[in-house]
Amino acid sequence: MISQKTVLAVVLTGLAAGALAACGSTPPPKELVDARTAYQRAQAGQAAQLDPAHLHEAKVALDNAEQSFQNDPSSDRTRDLSYVAERKSELAEAQAGILGATRDKEQAIKDLEDLQSQGLANVQKELASAKQQLATNQQQLADEKKAREEAEKRAKDAMDKLAVAGALAVRDEPRGTVITLPGNVLFQSGKDNLLPAAQQKLDAVALALKDQEEHKMVVEGHTDSQGSESSNIELSQRRAQTVRDYLVSRGVPNDKITAIGIGQGRPVASNSSPDGRAANRRVEIIVQPLEKR
Repeated sequence: MISQKTVLAVVLTGLAAGALAACGSTPPPKELVDARTAYQRAQAGQAAQLDPAHLHEAKVALDNAEQSFQNDPSSDRTRDLSYVAERKSELAEAQAGILGATRDKEQAIKDLEDLQSQGLANVQKELASAKQQLATNQQQLADEKKAREEAEKRAKDAMDKLAVAGALAVRDEPRGTVITLPGNVLFQSGKDNLLPAAQQKLDAVALALKDQEEHKMVVEGHTDSQGSESSNIELSQRRAQTVRDYLVSRGVPNDKITAIGIGQGRPVASNSSPDGRAANRRVEIIVQPLEKR
């Protein structure tokens, strides 16, 4: 396919040839040559698309100059018409440049507005999602707080009932809720086998501890100062383990409760009297506080 530039070149060459043929050996004036070049440059640029009206005026002006040259090669009128044709081509080219720049600017503004609009939409969407997530988190926290408060209330009620029904010492300490069972209620002297009467007490304790399922629990064995320290630690460990295993057999979660023998290291009374030694021989069950979240 022959391009517009090729056709234009052929036409201009033909016009020039015709003019030379008509005018003999007289070359076209510089003004006419410049007008032809200016028009060719304008026609090859954006003017044909963006400013066809001014380009058409430039073509008409160039045709007038060409016709004047054919009629009278040496005429000053040809130079004047050529000058006008060149200026019109330059005007068409300049006007097309302005229109192109304006179009590009408007497109750039539109693209920027589209990006800003899309960005704003994305931000609003993200904010809405974050707000929804925050509301969900707040509701979850509220539900967890309510569940925790209800669990704590059930646990306290169970401990209160245990203290009354089981006639056991139940007290709150920084380490948790402490249930104390006298050693003579649970075991014979120097033994780690539960007495028959102890099972009734521990059944009541197990029932209360089932309501402490979110808590960790520790069974501590304690002795008086009679005997060696090592033998007391061993005895207290066996007793604590016996109590712990019995509570598990009555439904206390196996993974929530552990046993440890303290021995004679934490007396609650003087070991110089029988009553004091009796108070020191005990098993303590500690229901530890819930971890802070």
